[in-house]
Formats: sequence, C-alpha cells, structure tokens
Amino acid sequence: MDLKKCKILLDAIDYRNLSKVAKDYGYTPSGIWHMIDTIENELGFPLFIRNSGGVVPTDNCLRLAPYLRDLLKCNERLAQRMAEIRGIKSGSITIGSYPSVSIQWLPHVIKAFRADYPGVTIQIREGIRQELQSWLDEMSVEMCFYTWRPKMKCHWIPLRDDPIMAVLPPDHPLAGAASYPLSRCAGEKFIMPALGRDEDVTAVLEEAGISPSIAFSTIENFAAISMIECGLGMSIMNELITKGRLNKAAILPLDPPRHISFGIALPSLEKASPAVLEFVSYAKRMIPDM
Repeated sequence: MDLKKCKILLDAIDYRNLSKVAKDYGYTPSGIWHMIDTIENELGFPLFIRNSGGVVPTDNCLRLAPYLRDLLKCNERLAQRMAEIRGIKSGSITIGSYPSVSIQWLPHVIKAFRADYPGVTIQIREGIRQELQSWLDEMSVEMCFYTWRPKMKCHWIPLRDDPIMAVLPPDHPLAGAASYPLSRCAGEKFIMPALGRDEDVTAVLEEAGISPSIAFSTIENFAAISMIECGLGMSIMNELITKGRLNKAAILPLDPPRHISFGIALPSLEKASPAVLEFVSYAKRMIPDM
C-alpha cells in the first residue's frame, strides 16, 4: 500500500464520507470505492461497511489505523530531515561578530562545522556593536555574536559571561596591584573604543555613576591597547579582547567585579535556515567551554 492510499484510507476513517474524500483528492466516489476494494484485496479483510449515512470502518480497519498514522508521521519526519540535509549540504552563512569573538572563538567553531558541512561557505563581518546591530536589523547578516543589552528586539541565545578588566600603562601606580578600583576611572585619562561610545564599557561606567575624562577615542580595542602601552591613558574592556596578545599593559580585574554576557542574536529563530540553526548548535556546544 503506497502512502497516498494510506492517507485516503485514513481520511475515509475520519470523515466516513467517501464523497468528501473523493472531492478532496479529485476522484469520483466510484473511483475511491475501487481503490478501497483494491486495498481490501491486498489486506485480505474488509475495511468499511456501507450504510445510509456513508461508511463505517470495521473493527479490523480501526485496529490498522494507528499503524497507518505512524507510517505517515515517519514519512513526514523523513521528509523534513531530507529537506534539512539538502539545505545544509550547500549554501552560505553570513555572521556578524566582535573582532575578539572572531579571533578567539569562531575559528574553532567554524573548523568543527566545516568538517561536517564542507559545502557551506561562511562569511564573517566584524564591527563594533552599533554596526552589528544595524546589520542585524537590516538582515544583511543572519546572526551576530556580541553582548546582551536590555530591550533587544531579536531572538537571544546566551553563551557565556566575560569579566571586565582594567588595562593600565606598564608604569601606572597600580600596575602591580591585585585589582583596580572602578571608581578611579573618574580621575584617569580614559581611552574610549568604538568611536568614543563603546556600549559595553559605557554601561559599566554609567551603572557605577562614573563620567570619565575621555582623552582619546578609537574604533578598535587593539588600537586602544597600543595607546595604553605608550602611556597615553587607560581603559576598561572585557578579558576576551586582551587574550592571545603580547601586552605590555597591566591587566587587572575590577573592584568591584563587573562582567558582560556574550551570546548569539538572530532576527528570528523560526525563520533561520537549517545551516544557521546547525551552526548555532555548534556554537552553543563549544563556546561555553573555551
């Protein structure tokens, strides 16, 4: 019995009206009866009894029905899985990311993902938070790896927290200290990344009621670190930015401690492609342990 016959048979059981079933499938009622006769001959027992109101399924027919429904459900799951595989076998993913994430975390995720899905091309667009949010809003990227902020209008998947650190010149009076008092930022020559408006840094300072004297602003955190190494000022930034770099600057935890929360933002989880959803699953599994 093929799947179409299974569906017609189940509809006949549910509706108990062969005229309606015939109309739904573009058959005549006699054509449906002929199909049922053929199925009964295959099975070796009757399936329906005619009456004045339509048809009544036999006990054997009702006993068979759950297995037919399971068969159709299995076929639907198979079809969905095949569609997912076709979608992931080839295609592309465009990712927006902080430079620190694309340096420290994404290469490992991409390597694992491409080992399983070599036909999927991946493009990374790096930017500051304002740029990433704009790209996500206009859907020129399919997901963004950045930090959580209140009132975000997207689907948010948390990954891990990262501590905020003080980055000081090597000759700073507190360069050898165990921690850096956050309140001291108010009296320092402060270097502000992200065009002078790093939202992660600003949020920490505003929460503490601190308005630092901004001596310089940069786009990139790495430029800010180089300026700090030359003694032009200090800054605060998350620890991930400072990793893997030979810093002359002193890097200290804040007192009191502060952190930011990294995650993945998508315009819509329901509308994401199979390749994007699969990449997200790799990132969720790998990044928290890095």
